[in-house]
Amino acid sequence: MPSLLYEKRDGIAYVTFNRPEVKNAWDPEAMVRLADAWRDFAEDGEARVALVTGAGGEAFCAGADLGKLIPLYTRARQPEDEWDKRVLERGLHNVSLMRTFKVYKPIIAAVNGFCLAGGMELLQATDIRIAAEHATFGLSEAKRGLVPGGGSMVRLARQIPYAKAMEILLTGDRISAQEAYNAGLVNYVVPADEVLPLAEKFARTLAANGPLALQQIKQTVIETSGLPLDDAYKIEDENSLFVTKSEDAKEGPRAFMEKRPPRFTGR
Repeated sequence: MPSLLYEKRDGIAYVTFNRPEVKNAWDPEAMVRLADAWRDFAEDGEARVALVTGAGGEAFCAGADLGKLIPLYTRARQPEDEWDKRVLERGLHNVSLMRTFKVYKPIIAAVNGFCLAGGMELLQATDIRIAAEHATFGLSEAKRGLVPGGGSMVRLARQIPYAKAMEILLTGDRISAQEAYNAGLVNYVVPADEVLPLAEKFARTLAANGPLALQQIKQTVIETSGLPLDDAYKIEDENSLFVTKSEDAKEGPRAFMEKRPPRFTGR
């Protein structure tokens, strides 16, 4: 079986880490397939929202495989197959972890267990996050003499309070799902068997909304982060005007007045 599964149904792109025997840790194949999945999702006009999760009930993702992936990055071992060679392509990890590769479509995370290291780095690139009660979160890189260079040194303190972010980054210790919720890292904490259904409920809701509106909302939030208000409002105005001129902006109110579901086309 592939290390990562990718399928699309009813406007939803499902990304599933598929190595439950090692807590869904990423090997080179998984990293490459993840990058390919995000590229496809970004380009497919029919895919409105993505849902990312892990196979099995124990882990979302425990991060990079310390025996297979990290030694490649540190050059402790040489590439042995095509997956090894591709994972070392310049900038591929920026696509896999959505750092410099911008995906403005909404992404939902269904965190069904361990969300550690690279798994937690990817979590910070998602928009709505549902966690199981038994899930734990952490960035353990400092304990291994490494740094969380997949976005966490930049993103985490922008998403949760500074002091809590620094505690997570510097200690490498794990926090519970309840702590993650209290810090604002996740939206909901629910029993394990409710994680995927709730995530899919959100996915269906977003898939039914105007795709241009969703993308411009997300893009505006990201692009205006940290900017002075006047500069941020200029970007908001530009993106608002772009949506207002679209066919979707005409279809939404028309469908409301005609008491029918809207037929959005993304144009």
